[in-house]
Amino acid sequence: MYQLRAAGLTLTLDRPRVMGIVNVTPDSFSDGGDFAAFDAACRHVDLLVAQGADIIDIGGESTRPGAAEVSVAEELRRVIPLVEYAARYPGLWISVDTSKPEVMRAAAKAGAHLLNDVRALSEPGALEAAAELGLPVCLMHMQGSPKTMQDSPHYQSLLDEVYAYLAARVEACVRAGIVRENIILDPGFGFGKTLAHNYELLARFDAFSSLGLPLLAGLSRKSMLGNLLGREPKERLAGSLAGAMIAAQRGAHIIRVHDVAETVDVLKVLGACENFQSL
Repeated sequence: MYQLRAAGLTLTLDRPRVMGIVNVTPDSFSDGGDFAAFDAACRHVDLLVAQGADIIDIGGESTRPGAAEVSVAEELRRVIPLVEYAARYPGLWISVDTSKPEVMRAAAKAGAHLLNDVRALSEPGALEAAAELGLPVCLMHMQGSPKTMQDSPHYQSLLDEVYAYLAARVEACVRAGIVRENIILDPGFGFGKTLAHNYELLARFDAFSSLGLPLLAGLSRKSMLGNLLGREPKERLAGSLAGAMIAAQRGAHIIRVHDVAETVDVLKVLGACENFQSL
C-alpha cells in the first residue's frame, strides 16, 4: 500500500483518491476564465472540498495544446493566494501544477503538499528545488512542449517509450535526493498523443504498475473524449466518468478530475463492488 507524506500529513492510497482541478487561468481548455478571479477560485475550492476531493490541484498556467507561457511573476500572482486559502482546510492535500522552481518554493511555503509537473522536473532548477523542498512529486510524460505536442505525435512503441521516459525521470529524481516513495507517475493523456495513443494508454494503463510507484490518471474532459464523442469540454461528463472508472480498475491511485462529486460516486460504487463482503 502506497503512502505519501508531506508537512505532517499522510495520504494513504488504499483506494483511488480524487484530485479536484482548480485552473486559475483565463485560457484553460475546459474552464478557462471560470475561476481566474480569486473569489470565484475560492468558492470552487470550497465546493470541491465539500464534494469529497482528497486533493486540490491548483494551476496558474494553461498547458493545453498551443498554450502560451506565463511569466513567473504572473503565475505566482495567480497561484499563491489560492494555496494560502486552501491551506485553511486541515487535512486537505494541496497540489500545485507547475514547472517553475520559483513557484514550487513559494507554493511549499504557502502550504502546498505536492508538486505536479507536466514537464517531469526537467526545467532548469526544478529538480533541485523539488529535492530541496522534500515534497512528493508527480512526474508526467509529454512528447514535445504544450506549443508543439499535438503537431504530429509519433512513437515506434508507445508503451515502451512512455515507460522508459518515466523510469529515467524517476532515476534522475532519486539521484537528486528525492525520496522514491514520494514519487507519483502520470503517463500524460493528451500530451503528445493521438486519439489511438490515448486509448492504448488507457487500455494498458496497468503496464505502468511494474514501476512500483503510485499512478495518476488525468483524462477529465480531454480531447480524447471530445474527439471520440463529438462533445464540447463541459459536455464530456459521461466520458470522463467512464475513463475514471477504467483507469481505477487498471490501477490508478489518483484520478485528476473537474467533476469531483460524480467521480466520488463512481469510485464508491466500484469500491462497493470490490469489497461487498464488508458492507
